Amino acid sequence: MEIEDDGSRSSPNFEYKGAHQAFRDRWKQTDDTMCRHSMSFHLHHTLRSEFFASYLYMVEKIPLVKLFPLTCEYIKGEKQFYYRAQQFYEDVPASEKGMMGDYVEMSNVDLEGSRQFLKRFVGPGKAGTHCALDCGCGIGRVTKGVLLPVFEKLELVDMMEHFLLHAHKKYLCDEADRIETYYCYTLQEFTPPKNKYDVIWMQWVACHLTDKDLMNFLFRCKKSLRPNGIIIIKDNMARQGCKLDPIDSSISRHLDIIRSIIAKAGLEVLGVERQQGFPEIIMPVWMIAMKPIK
Repeated sequence: MEIEDDGSRSSPNFEYKGAHQAFRDRWKQTDDTMCRHSMSFHLHHTLRSEFFASYLYMVEKIPLVKLFPLTCEYIKGEKQFYYRAQQFYEDVPASEKGMMGDYVEMSNVDLEGSRQFLKRFVGPGKAGTHCALDCGCGIGRVTKGVLLPVFEKLELVDMMEHFLLHAHKKYLCDEADRIETYYCYTLQEFTPPKNKYDVIWMQWVACHLTDKDLMNFLFRCKKSLRPNGIIIIKDNMARQGCKLDPIDSSISRHLDIIRSIIAKAGLEVLGVERQQGFPEIIMPVWMIAMKPIK
C-alpha cells in the first residue's frame, strides 16, 4: 500500500496546453519566413490545419499517459523495473506485517471488503466454487481470509519462494492440504493452465506489471477460466494519470487506464467498487471484476 503525495502538481490540461502552444509557436515561425502567396505556403497551411485537428482530437479523447509507451515514459526500462521489485521483496518478511506494511491493522477491513465484493459474482448462474487462483499471493493472506472459505481448491502463484514456503508450512496451517499447486513465477512469465479456474484473484500485483505485460497476462488468464469464470483485480488506483513508486517498483494507474487495458485484453467489466474504511491519506484502492467478452 502506498501513501499518496498531497503536494500540488500541474494539471494534465496544463501539460496539453503547453505542448499545444509549443507546436503553434514552431508553426508560426515557419509562417513568418514563407511567402504567403506561394503554393508552398498554402500547402503548409493546409497540413497545419489537418495536423491540429488530429492532434486536438487525440488530446481530447486519449489521456496523455496513453500516448506514450508506459515502459518508456514512466518505468524507463522493463528489466530494471522488475529487478527492483524482486530486490525489494527479498527483504520483506514473510508475515502479515510484511504483506500490509504500516497498515497491518487494516487487514481485516481489507479482507471483509474483498469477501463482500466476491459474493456478488459467485454462486448459482455465476462463477463456480471449484477452484481459484491467487496471483501475487504472498504468504496467502487473501487465500486464507477470502478464498478458502468459498472454494474447494486453491492454487497460489508468487515470485518469492520464501513467501510460498511460509504459506505452506506455517500460515495456512491445516488448510494447506486444499492447495493443489504453488507456482514460483513472476506473472509476466506465468501461463496458468487452461480451463481450470472459476476465479482468478489479483491483489496489489497488477501494479508490478507494465501495461503490455498486464494486458498479456490478462489475456492468458482469460483462457484459463472455466465457464462463467471471472478475474478480479484489487489494487491502488491513482487519482490521475500514473504514479511510479521507485521503492517497491510499482506503478499505480488511474481507473480509466486499467479499464482500457482490460478492454484490450478482450475482457468486459462486470463491477467496480472502492474499498471502504481505509484512511484518506492513502491512495484509493479499487476492486474490478471482469469476464471474457463473448
